[in-house]
Amino acid sequence: MKKILLGVALSVAVLQGCKKDNTDDEEVVQLTVEEQKDYDDAAALDFLNTHYLNSKGVITAFDDTTETDNNEKKLADYNYVKLPSGVIYIVRPGAQPDPGKTIGTTDIISFFNVTKTYTATKVNDKITFSNETTFVNNVVNSGVPSVDPAYYYVKSSVIKAYNTANNTSVGRSFYEIEGLQEALKFFKSYDNLDFASDYNMQGVIIVPSRAAFGRDDNIYSNNYNNRSFVFNFQLYNTKTRAIPAED
Repeated sequence: MKKILLGVALSVAVLQGCKKDNTDDEEVVQLTVEEQKDYDDAAALDFLNTHYLNSKGVITAFDDTTETDNNEKKLADYNYVKLPSGVIYIVRPGAQPDPGKTIGTTDIISFFNVTKTYTATKVNDKITFSNETTFVNNVVNSGVPSVDPAYYYVKSSVIKAYNTANNTSVGRSFYEIEGLQEALKFFKSYDNLDFASDYNMQGVIIVPSRAAFGRDDNIYSNNYNNRSFVFNFQLYNTKTRAIPAED
């Protein structure tokens, strides 16, 4: 009997251990939609306080091991705007075209950007962005802008082709990031050049997961569910799309 009780006790201990993450400091839970909203907003605020823009306007994390960035201005100290959707944007002073071209929701954009995605996670009772992944990095990968990306505006022909091939009925939100569309209208594009090799990032857009793909099915095999996006970018030569002859 003692051996049986000992075996049961050991089994319970093993099961309890399996419920914990590999680290005792990180809280791994399935959040409700409302909790996800609160986590995303708290993590975005922390991000604003732990990052700055370097001389090229590229988002950079403060380094606690050096004093070289002690005088840098954190993102939270810029005149950032938070929209009702939770989207946050920063128009970087001195980096905007003058005059520039207004950006329409259906425009063809040339989008030079470094974009990362994150999950909002609680570690040591503090909510931060973690599990960083790169969505786009034109600076490192190609050196040229992304032209007419579907995550900003997807052609109706692309949606139709996908639905035909997969016997589905997906819509624009399957491809597009609504929060990006919402915030880009507060910026203007350089209208007198296609691309400047000496880039100077215009600003920052933080899109919480609820204004990105949330928990909905999407073209990225749902790899970006519950993930917030941080866009760091410059816009070139935006063009009006010929609709309905977009295809």
